[in-house]
Amino acid sequence: MPEDQSPEKRNFWVTLARYSQLAFVLPAATVTGWIIGLLLDKWLHTTWLYLAGLLLGIAAGFIELVRTTMKSEKSQDS
Repeated sequence: MPEDQSPEKRNFWVTLARYSQLAFVLPAATVTGWIIGLLLDKWLHTTWLYLAGLLLGIAAGFIELVRTTMKSEKSQDS
């Protein structure tokens, strides 16, 4: 990216990147938790750990979503 861009245009791209990140955080965390649960199920010969991994992944995705949104709100207020 060239250095001579205006701050408003650069700020637009930073904001766009920040909000597009939100679209990937929740599904990525959910799938990661599910996969870890499946691997633990195979390793420990159980049948329920994929559900625990799935729920932990969803919770982690929501926590990151809320943290990112709150950080964005703070930066817009100041």
